[in-house]
Amino acid sequence: MQPCTHGETYEDALKNAQEVLEMLIESSLADGEPLPEPKTLGNAIKVAL
Repeated sequence: MQPCTHGETYEDALKNAQEVLEMLIESSLADGEPLPEPKTLGNAIKVAL
């Protein structure tokens, strides 16, 4: 599963992302699946304001 999130504001999107990650972790643990290894995406993403 690829997590996806959105929001009206950056803060909303960040809050929604936290909820998506919590659901992904809970679902994986409930199914007995291991959690993926942490990764970084390399360069930071610039956001136009």
